[in-house]
Amino acid sequence: MPGFISIEDIAKRYPAPGGKSTTIFEHLWMSMERGEFACIIGHSGCGKTTVLNILSGLDQPSEGTVIVDGQAIDGTSLDRAVIFQSHALLPWRTVMGNVAYAVTSKWPKWDKAKVKAHAQTFIDLVGLTGSEQKRPSELSGGMKQRVGIARALSITPKILLMDEPFSALDALTRGTLQDEVRRICLETGQTTFMITHDVDEAIYLADKIFLMTNGPGAVLAEVVENPLPKDRVRTDLHRHPLYYATRNHVIDFLVSRSKTFVSETPDFNPRNVPVVRPGRAEPSIVAGALEAIPNVGQKNRSLP
Repeated sequence: MPGFISIEDIAKRYPAPGGKSTTIFEHLWMSMERGEFACIIGHSGCGKTTVLNILSGLDQPSEGTVIVDGQAIDGTSLDRAVIFQSHALLPWRTVMGNVAYAVTSKWPKWDKAKVKAHAQTFIDLVGLTGSEQKRPSELSGGMKQRVGIARALSITPKILLMDEPFSALDALTRGTLQDEVRRICLETGQTTFMITHDVDEAIYLADKIFLMTNGPGAVLAEVVENPLPKDRVRTDLHRHPLYYATRNHVIDFLVSRSKTFVSETPDFNPRNVPVVRPGRAEPSIVAGALEAIPNVGQKNRSLP
């Protein structure tokens, strides 16, 4: 049975000189279940943003189709919200005004009081209570992205699409927003598809990681199922015995195998992409739990 999101044999090609065409990616099959958080990783030029744009309806595949909740995508929809790298806020509107604008776009018949109350729920959710009347020029970069997140979530989308939303932020702010997004997605069961270049970010946030080979002519090489517990927390992430196995697997692919995968895998079947689960599932790692695992706690305690 197809998943909640089913990407079926899509390709993206652009015209090239001499009547030829350039294939960015082809024969792409992906599937996600409702409530999953997926990240897609690959080098620049493999078509990550193009895949996200096709999911959002901002672009069309050259071949194939995308089905969401049993319906083929045909253009943009308020069922799919996008958070871009830049906050893309309306500068003349306040925090409340930016979020309320999205709410009225989804529910144009609501009265002002209902719109404001609904918008306030999501402003509170992202920790901006008290900043409702500030304009973007009065906000830090992290606060602007919080508004963007609140705006996207306020329309209760079936899918939240994120294109490296934290890449322009400093490390401390980025970590804080990652924590907030993870908390919100767990609490709401939000289905999320995110582009990232950050391996640690993917391991922390994602249930599954899609690994793309180098473009042009990119393909989906592997799907990595995150073996870490669902209730993982940032401070204990690197202590989990499967963390480095997962991280090393993804980095090994990006550094070496992504470049040669197509040529070295002549019998590759794009409809039957390998699903990899590094190591094996372990119980949640909480404070003190590593003491019960011989050598693991001592070995990892000195690691950064």
